[in-house]
Amino acid sequence: MASRLRGKRSTRPAQTVLLAGLLLAGTALAPMASATPSPVYKNPHASVSARVNDLLKRMSLDDKIGQMVQAERGAATPEQAAAMKLGSILSGGGSVPASNTPTGWADMVDAYEKAALSTPLGIPTIYGVDAVHGHNNVYGATIFPHNIGLGAAGDPQLVERIGRATAEEVASTGPQWDFSPCLCVARDDRWGRTYESFGESPRNAVENSSVITGLQGNELGAKKGSVLATAKHYIGDGGTTAGVDQGNTQISEQELRKTHLPPFKEAIKRGVGSVMISFSSFQGVRMHAQQYLITDVLKKELGFSGLVISDYNAINQIDGQDGFTHEEVRASVNAGIDMFMVPWDAPQFITFLHDEVAAGTVKMSRIDDANKRILGEKFKLGLFEHPYADRSLQKTFGSKDHRDLARQAVRESQVLLKNDGVLPLDKKNDKIFVAGKNANDMGNQSGGWTLTWQGQSGPVIPGTTILDGIKSKAGKGSTVTYDRAGDGIDPSYEVAVAVVGETPYAEGQGDRPSGFGLDAEDLATIAKLKATGVPLVVLTVSGRPLVLTDQLPQINALVASWLPGSEGAGVADVLFGDYNPTGKLSVSWPASAAQEPVNVGDGKKPLYPYGYGLKYERGGHH
Repeated sequence: MASRLRGKRSTRPAQTVLLAGLLLAGTALAPMASATPSPVYKNPHASVSARVNDLLKRMSLDDKIGQMVQAERGAATPEQAAAMKLGSILSGGGSVPASNTPTGWADMVDAYEKAALSTPLGIPTIYGVDAVHGHNNVYGATIFPHNIGLGAAGDPQLVERIGRATAEEVASTGPQWDFSPCLCVARDDRWGRTYESFGESPRNAVENSSVITGLQGNELGAKKGSVLATAKHYIGDGGTTAGVDQGNTQISEQELRKTHLPPFKEAIKRGVGSVMISFSSFQGVRMHAQQYLITDVLKKELGFSGLVISDYNAINQIDGQDGFTHEEVRASVNAGIDMFMVPWDAPQFITFLHDEVAAGTVKMSRIDDANKRILGEKFKLGLFEHPYADRSLQKTFGSKDHRDLARQAVRESQVLLKNDGVLPLDKKNDKIFVAGKNANDMGNQSGGWTLTWQGQSGPVIPGTTILDGIKSKAGKGSTVTYDRAGDGIDPSYEVAVAVVGETPYAEGQGDRPSGFGLDAEDLATIAKLKATGVPLVVLTVSGRPLVLTDQLPQINALVASWLPGSEGAGVADVLFGDYNPTGKLSVSWPASAAQEPVNVGDGKKPLYPYGYGLKYERGGHH
């Protein structure tokens, strides 16, 4: 604690004592040393630019290059990170402390912070995580619907509140940087990241960039629990040919600007502190080497003053070979990337960048610009004053309020696509049969980026499955019977609910070049239920619209439930009519996989058009 005080002393002892007392109530003050004024960069009342410039003058080239590097926690202990002067640490998907709890996280992040603060200049580190639908790496966090569901909800204020709740849960465990939101505009549902997109129109991402304000607050660092947000992936990741992840976006610059740039403009307007560059290429050149798009368009034309970060190991791909070379380091630094996510190769990157500066191929002005941007965000966040986890926020971690908010998001995201009168379900005296692989599976309904990068099936997180929700809603005289395969159903049931769809995936492992219909198990379940003549409700739990044109005639009601996350009861709220569906498609629902890409305004006729979504008629029932 004493080290935190040392830098705060000024020539105005009364104010210092007051300040220190506010910041460190109950901590004894170290005796006053000499009257030497503390450095400007340690003065919380100085302007951000004055603090940045003062600190920059005191930094060696080693200090500056270190600030530009982000390593994975699994590759550098706190002591090693401090020795390399690293500017940032991250946890990739599934990279967690031994105790995957808020306290375990806070202890881990604080250890990195303490080591960073013990270096001569005491520059705090910034710790990054992919909290893309809640603080999804941490057990017990509130898991919100993935973006495709939030896009269908069409409620930017709700999305802002989700950002705020996520920021609180993240900040309470130590990290100060969230690699979110994904502002991609998914133009081809074969893409494995379709669920990370708010929709196929730029408008969906523009409106829901409200999440940035939720994460950061109106001003970065002004509010307790503010975390640095990241607009990603710049630019065109949702527009690759055939929806290939990390593929080639082969469109004109005019089309790139019209479809993929607007969300980034809006993010900058909202003060987003960081932008992550895309793995994908534009017109055959990897985005990580695109100086025109990063420096000229993003930084100069759009006036982005925050920091630009690379994606995970992404500079390695510039030349198409494994690992990175001097040329790739030079190209990406000169393109305008400020911080480098080189999870396992920090020492090599540091060596290579030193070589490039020594050779004069990377100018000191570029190194200084990168540092100004990185340090600027650290100062705005208040990291120099409050480097450690705010554990007081842990009382809201996975709290009822946050789970209620998630349940509301689930309700609003349900899209009713077909209904011949079977919905809403009766609460009383109803006999309901529930089947399907996604009816009672927390992992499946949460999707990828849940505890691990790819996610997984099974009871992986606490929460409510869709089946739990249906059971809790069924009232007096009603029975709910569940069998995953649909075995045991007979004509005495009044309704059958089949919850089908996808199992978890993330990024390229979710690419579906040969189509995305229901799998054999889903088709068998639907056939078994339908054979009894019982009215059939089908819910799709998936990260994209699924091709089910052939099955549609057998289905009495169809609901797109997307990937609802931990609060499956929100689905049941809609099924039983406690919430009249309001969700509207933010993606065109293809009639066949061959129709892809199919988007609003392209003249193709999807099964269900963009913006489609039914409500229950007044009175609701049959």
